[in-house]
Amino acid sequence: MIILEIKNLNKKFGGLTVTDNLNMTVKKGQIYGVIGPNGAGKSTLFNLISGYISPDSGTIFFEGKEITNKKPHILCMDGIGRTFQIVKPFASKSVLYNVAVGAFARTNNRKEALEIAEKVVEQVGLGKKRDVLGKNLTIVDRKRLEIAKAIATQPKLLLLDEVLAGLTPSEIDEAIDLVKSIRDSGVTIVMIEHVMRAVMALCEEVLVINYGLQIASGTPEEVTKNPDVITAYLGDDHDAEG
Repeated sequence: MIILEIKNLNKKFGGLTVTDNLNMTVKKGQIYGVIGPNGAGKSTLFNLISGYISPDSGTIFFEGKEITNKKPHILCMDGIGRTFQIVKPFASKSVLYNVAVGAFARTNNRKEALEIAEKVVEQVGLGKKRDVLGKNLTIVDRKRLEIAKAIATQPKLLLLDEVLAGLTPSEIDEAIDLVKSIRDSGVTIVMIEHVMRAVMALCEEVLVINYGLQIASGTPEEVTKNPDVITAYLGDDHDAEG
């Protein structure tokens, strides 16, 4: 079953094309990767899917229904959750409070929201830090909190925007396990990522974009051997296992 489909998506900012006739198909249950150099249009793609900006042309379908130009809060209720590259927790509030805010997308009951938050906090490995203020978290825990806030909205499709950036190798390994566990819980994942070790370990299919234009798609093994990808993004001395 196809959960997300994008057809001929175009977006320009002034004279700059950031999404150029882009097509993309994500199957339910996949972990799907989007890679490309800085400025390639990856975060713009997420902003288009999640309703933060509108395309100039093209269509977006979620679970077979067109969602082009829908507002973010409506798409959240439809089942699309996302993280942001720059994490911004409620700094003076606890981890549990932060996650409960996301849970209120599904309930108006405070007790129920807190119960949802408790489960999610445990799921992402922040159970022992449930009472820690957002401003006192480490980078890795802020990343986990960003994921937790999105999961608390109970998405069917989760967009992860560089959640592994800035992590150590051991922290990346832990994050890989977390992403797999989220998928195994029934959530389809589309992830923007620069950490190729994670892309190779997690993604069943990868879309590569450069200046908003698709230059390759396929399995991680296929795209990392593509000459256009090597030239545009990975570099001639790329080691796919590194």
